Amino acid sequence: MVTLRRAPNYVRSGPVLDPYQVVIRPLITEKATHLSERHNAYTFEVHSMATKTEIKEAIETLFDVKVADVRTQNRRGKLRRHRLKVGRQRNWKKAIVALKEDYRIDFY
Repeated sequence: MVTLRRAPNYVRSGPVLDPYQVVIRPLITEKATHLSERHNAYTFEVHSMATKTEIKEAIETLFDVKVADVRTQNRRGKLRRHRLKVGRQRNWKKAIVALKEDYRIDFY
């Protein structure tokens, strides 16, 4: 369900996203595993229009945890070749979510 948001203290254009629309998938790599084991931080691919507060609320509702910090990166799509044609992968947004000490997310 996508609706437009109107708030009195700030103006934001774009849709209001449900938690399942904000978080697309968790990123499970060696670096992400290292972050989760040592720093209690987890990485996710998120909707490109999601803000840090929306990401925080989505993670807290989906996984029933408390979020301490959210860092985001806008990742540029890589150039790829197939025979004689050059294409580009899509751009995407990455979120690194640090949880409070007592909370964990188990993906396995």
